[in-house]
Amino acid sequence: MAFDQMPRLSRTGSVPKVGLVHFGPGAFFRAFTAVYTHEAMAAAGGDWGITAVSLKSPRAREQLKPQGYVYTAIERAAKSETARLITSVADVLVAPEDPGAVISVLANPAIKVVTLTITEKGYGFDPVSGGLDRSHPDIVADLGGVHAPRSAMGFLLAGLAARKENDTPPFTVLSCDNLPSNGHVTRRILLEFAQAVQPELSSWIETKVSFPSTMVDRITPATQDEDIKALAKRKGYRDEALVVHEPFRQWVIEDSFNSDRPAWENAGAQFVESVDAHETMKLRCLNGTHSALAYLGYLAGHETIADAVAQPDFEALCQRLWHDEILPTVPPPEDEDLAAYVQALMVRYRNPNIRHRTWQIAMDGSQKLPQRILGTVRDRLAAGVVPLGLCLVVAAWMRYSGGVDEVGKRIDVRDPLAERLHAASERGATPEEKVSGLLAIEEVFGTDLPNANLFRDAVTDAYVRLVDHGATESVALTLEQMGRSSYSPTKA
Repeated sequence: MAFDQMPRLSRTGSVPKVGLVHFGPGAFFRAFTAVYTHEAMAAAGGDWGITAVSLKSPRAREQLKPQGYVYTAIERAAKSETARLITSVADVLVAPEDPGAVISVLANPAIKVVTLTITEKGYGFDPVSGGLDRSHPDIVADLGGVHAPRSAMGFLLAGLAARKENDTPPFTVLSCDNLPSNGHVTRRILLEFAQAVQPELSSWIETKVSFPSTMVDRITPATQDEDIKALAKRKGYRDEALVVHEPFRQWVIEDSFNSDRPAWENAGAQFVESVDAHETMKLRCLNGTHSALAYLGYLAGHETIADAVAQPDFEALCQRLWHDEILPTVPPPEDEDLAAYVQALMVRYRNPNIRHRTWQIAMDGSQKLPQRILGTVRDRLAAGVVPLGLCLVVAAWMRYSGGVDEVGKRIDVRDPLAERLHAASERGATPEEKVSGLLAIEEVFGTDLPNANLFRDAVTDAYVRLVDHGATESVALTLEQMGRSSYSPTKA
């Protein structure tokens, strides 16, 4: 049967009663939060169906609604593949089409937890102040009132306002994005937003609403057309909403809920007093080296992470980054062996069946770099060490953000600061001027790093090396340089 004649996947059982709302129904949510919730209901029961909310695009609804909101999750190991149906999603709303419907479901007393995977840029977070970004377009729109919100913070506030008015206990707000102390950040942003829009709500939220921090980890590459066609050939149905993921997963959650919740521990989630150490481990060890491989790998012509680490020097760079520059800054989390953790990461990176594209990981670098790379850089500089490997990564991000690759081909840079990054790079006539212009972007580098002379010099040297030799040779040269006992800028 031809692919376009195959029947769509459809739900055969009943739709679960809703107990959760989730903002951001993309691939990661479907491969992670929805899977944990599916397993928690299977193990312990409960009405924990999910109403997912898209803040922008109707794509997720268009994929899921014709299938009764059921979809296939494909787990790809290095030498095997398994597929199973996930049934925890009950509905998908598209917020711009009917903001009132979203507020109504948030006000429903049955909703106990609201989870979010909206990426770093979705919070209206100002990395310089650590609070609300009052220049964020959606925040600007919602500061005028939240009768028809556009931002996640606007919807959370409107939903909580309705619950307070109806004397309904609040839901717990659970961020599942890669922000350091994501619960604390979400709380601070929402309180600042409430103070600006509905001050009378601020103290109620402060005393009544819990914002547990979480650490999430599962590599989830973007679904490709060939994935959908291959599944259809094997199973005899079309699934436009399928997701692909690696076998590994880890969800660490602070056990501080003001409401009931699914029994996620029955699906393997870890409940702890504080996630700080786990979060630092993951952001710096996994996300940091993922970004390193994304920018350097893309510039070197590698389409995926597996392609990049198949090159001995790229694998060696990861190992040196972990052992020389990253692990010295990571406090050991409870029940974790850091050396074993990073070696397990390399096994995950090598998985040839997880085609996690370097271009995909490179998106939104201006939002990711401060958490994934620059915190480690600051810690190493404070210890009197110039982290040469991470300086090469920063230089590779700068080269990538300029929008032209090593052979003169345009790079499709997806970043909220893309125009500013490109303009800053273009204004520079020399590598030194390009580096200085990009370092001056305070939202990324703050006010301290542009004035850290050894850091500036090391990044400039690495940028010159990338221009003169390309990414592949630059990795090899940097590995040689990292073997020295001390660092001295070449221009000094």
